[in-house]
Amino acid sequence: MSGSVFAANESNQSFSKAKKMLERQVYQDHRETIYCGAGFDAKKNITPPAGFNTKKHVKRAKRVEWEHIVPAENFGRSFSEWREGNAQCVNNKGKSFKGRKCAEKINVQYRYMQADMFNLFPAIGAVNAMRSNYNFTMLPAVKSEFGSCPMKIDNRKAEPPVSARGRIARTYMYMDKTYPKYSMSKQQKQLMNAWDKTYPVSAWECKRVKRIEALQKNKNLITQSRCETAGLWKKA
Repeated sequence: MSGSVFAANESNQSFSKAKKMLERQVYQDHRETIYCGAGFDAKKNITPPAGFNTKKHVKRAKRVEWEHIVPAENFGRSFSEWREGNAQCVNNKGKSFKGRKCAEKINVQYRYMQADMFNLFPAIGAVNAMRSNYNFTMLPAVKSEFGSCPMKIDNRKAEPPVSARGRIARTYMYMDKTYPKYSMSKQQKQLMNAWDKTYPVSAWECKRVKRIEALQKNKNLITQSRCETAGLWKKA
C-alpha cells in the first residue's frame, strides 16, 4: 500500500453535496460529459451527441450522473465496513448489511474519499451504469456499444475514448498519491503513466482542477504540475 503524499479531501464528506458543487460551481459553463462529450443542462437532462445510442439502461441515458473515475468499490473494499459490515449496520428490519452503505454510514475517511471532487466527472447515466467498477485497459478488438461514442466495455473491462484518457490517468495518479487506502496495481500504474505522457492537459482540465481546489481546499498536484509545465496554470 502506498503512503499518502498529498493532502486529502478533509472539507466535505457528503457525496450529494459534492455533486451539487460540481454542477453549480465547477461545470456551470462547461456542461460536457467525460466519455461521450454529451451536453447536459442544470436539470441534469442529457443532450446526446449525434449518433449516440444504447440498448441498456435507456432511462439513465437521459440523465447526467457523476462517475467515480477510480470506482468507489476499488477503494471501498479496503475498509472493513465494506467487506465485513459493522455492528451498527443494521436496517429497520434487524437485518445486517455491508458494502458501500455500511462504509458510508460508519467510516468518515471513506466518506471523504467518496466525495472527493477530483475523482468525480459527469457521464451519461447509461455509460456510467455499464462502466460499473471495471478497470480501464486497451480493448483493440472490441467495438463500442454506444454508436458514435467510442467508449468500449467488454468482459468486465473498459477502454475510454482518447479524449478522456489523460484526465483519467491523472485522476488515478492523484488518488494513488493522496489516499493510503488506495493503491494502483503495477499494471494499472504503467497504463496511467503512459496515458499521462501521451495525452496532455487541456485548458479546461486546468481550470476544473483550480475550481475544485478552491472549493475542496486541497490541491491536485499531479494535474497542477502538468498545467504549469504546459503554461496553462496561471491562465486557468
